[in-house]
Amino acid sequence: MELLRQEATLLSLGDRVLSFDREGRPYHYFRQGLTYKRALDGSLHLRYREGERKRRRLSPEEALALYEEILDLARRHLRDEKRRREILRWTPEALLDPTPYQRAYAWPVSILPPDAYLSVVLQATTGCTWNRCTFCAFYQDRPFRKRSEEEFLAHVEAVLDLLGRGRLLRRGVFLADGNALALSEPLIPLLEAVGARLPGEPVLGFLDLFTGLKKEASWWTRLFGLGLRRVYIGLETGHAPLLALLGKPGHPKELLPLARALKEAGLALGLILMVGAGGRTYEKAHREESLSLLAELPLGREDLVYLSPFQETPGTPYAALGLEPLPDVEAELALWAEAIRKMGLKAARYDIREFVY
Repeated sequence: MELLRQEATLLSLGDRVLSFDREGRPYHYFRQGLTYKRALDGSLHLRYREGERKRRRLSPEEALALYEEILDLARRHLRDEKRRREILRWTPEALLDPTPYQRAYAWPVSILPPDAYLSVVLQATTGCTWNRCTFCAFYQDRPFRKRSEEEFLAHVEAVLDLLGRGRLLRRGVFLADGNALALSEPLIPLLEAVGARLPGEPVLGFLDLFTGLKKEASWWTRLFGLGLRRVYIGLETGHAPLLALLGKPGHPKELLPLARALKEAGLALGLILMVGAGGRTYEKAHREESLSLLAELPLGREDLVYLSPFQETPGTPYAALGLEPLPDVEAELALWAEAIRKMGLKAARYDIREFVY
């Protein structure tokens, strides 16, 4: 069975389901319990279960073979001639080629919140203003740098060229990298450019607590007027000693005035908490004080609380501490989620290992 949508082509063949964007590129392939996702850089990622959730990036040889299989299935089973031509103009080699992605993104997109996976990512900055969190290795490969208006406009065009008609699948604009909302006045023409080139699309972005506190409340109202709709804050924990251990400045309670200012401006919040951070040593205080802080915040139905199962990255200062990890992070995450939902808030899983752009 084929389903021809404005934004995608879907082909269902019993235990196999294939999805293609309107540029003809596969982006999702379900085969006999295995899920494959193609990233915009051409890489192919496998997700499956063997008791627990597992994942890996396919080798180039594996990816080429699977792309050949996907194209062959489209060749043999897709009846609509226009959609067949869209898909079959590709070769396995062209689907694997990272060059178009590299033209659009000088630095790879490192991480996004799950509800932003299908955003159009535009890098107003590269890197992170702080880049000293003891647990994080996302931006160690790049310096923090803000783009000029001219550079940003060229970047926007390169991204739209990469996406082509695949943009029909995308919803919203994520303003990257790690802390693009830290910019002050230089941010304004960039947001105006987004509004001109992608009119009506909601803008999303990361914000750190210590930068957000420096802004006047009127600043957020101004950004709302330019299309900003959701702000994601890596709170990580409500327990101040653990926050310091994680290398973040400030105190968790400082989120209270910032959250009020953001909400008064009409912005939705995405708060990120790392379940399992600090291991056994901080388990109880981390949970209790994080939940207590959430209960004080002016959160509503439009807001999200993301629970991220903590992943210790080898070679980071955090890993060098040698803290004993929790024996069952998934059980702890379920405990947090239940408590948060009892508050009437939305809780969702945010596993950084699942990210594919």
